[in-house]
Amino acid sequence: QVRLVESGGGLVQPGGSLRLSCEAFGTVRFNLYTMGWYRQAPGKQRELVAEISRLFSTNYAESVRGRFTITRNNVKNTVHLQMNNLEAEDTAVYYCSAQGTTWGQGTQVIVSS
Repeated sequence: QVRLVESGGGLVQPGGSLRLSCEAFGTVRFNLYTMGWYRQAPGKQRELVAEISRLFSTNYAESVRGRFTITRNNVKNTVHLQMNNLEAEDTAVYYCSAQGTTWGQGTQVIVSS
């Protein structure tokens, strides 16, 4: 089974930056997966933030386009989300996903002054 482990969340002031990381364990097929970052804010449904295909094409939610960047490293089996110019509305638990079917445990991001 693929296991995904996220890290990098925390408390940051509005306008600040955070870099989330996700490492995949237990697979030799990481390079074939579409990897994504999702988030779920209190009282809201989980939503796609960004995804990156096996061919490195990317897709972003409109609310984060231009502020967030998703990258992947197929040698290290990792995917990262660089989040800049954070807003209070970005506060949520962020989840890493492989193929939209396997999920990490989540990492909390709080944007507050």
